[in-house]
Amino acid sequence: MTVPPLIVIANGSRDKDYWVNLWRHREMLFFLVWRDILVRYKQTLVGVSWVVIRPFLTMMVFTVVFGNIANLPSNGLPYPLLVFTGMLPWFFFSSALTECSNSLVGNSNMLSKIYFPRLIIPISTILVCGVDYLVSILLLIGMLAWYQHLPDWRILFLPVFSLFTAMTAFGLGLWAAALNVRYRDFRHLIPFVLQLGIYISPVGYATNLIPEKWRALYWLNPMVGIIDGFRWSVLGQETAVYWPSVGLALLTSVGVLWSGLWYFRRSESTFADVI
Repeated sequence: MTVPPLIVIANGSRDKDYWVNLWRHREMLFFLVWRDILVRYKQTLVGVSWVVIRPFLTMMVFTVVFGNIANLPSNGLPYPLLVFTGMLPWFFFSSALTECSNSLVGNSNMLSKIYFPRLIIPISTILVCGVDYLVSILLLIGMLAWYQHLPDWRILFLPVFSLFTAMTAFGLGLWAAALNVRYRDFRHLIPFVLQLGIYISPVGYATNLIPEKWRALYWLNPMVGIIDGFRWSVLGQETAVYWPSVGLALLTSVGVLWSGLWYFRRSESTFADVI
């Protein structure tokens, strides 16, 4: 009797053609994105409107607390507009980081059965959150029209700051996703950190309210520069932007993304064994 040859399915996470292999699996990526979009809104009461309702209600709460009760200044702008332009990049960042950090554990059945570039899973979550972000932009356009605030040429930089928001969330999400496979308490740590982060980022207030002696420490938060840049591109708030902090935030985004890809690739070969 002839013994059939042994076929070994190798893990290609360290293959020199890894990125080519990732491109070959693009149809799988599109399927995962489409699946997640359908699952997210198929059995919801308000559907895609939830993407708009959540930041809108949060904006109203922040406006009442910081604008009406605390009476914080808004640099001559309507306070709801100031808050919402800080809310959009923050919600994109927080939702992308949360979904990305849980993506591998949530798809553990796929990881343990077949090989494919594992990077596809966190990429799909970022793309889904990007779709939500684009829907939220429609509400921003409506608010700009309501308050009759017409953006100028600086609006051309909005995609740039949106891209760096995604890069920061993706880089941190890759770290969290890989660590979450091995240490499951990261799924509890990320929401706690994000809950604190919304208050130490200029979401409900302008950055120039921070005392000068604390600003150097405050600017170490990369979302400070990104949110300031986002507001600058939409509202044109020159005086509320400290450009070194924006530059530091953009450099941090690149560094976080590079390190996240490095650690994810380094840990990828062990995911199926640990999960």
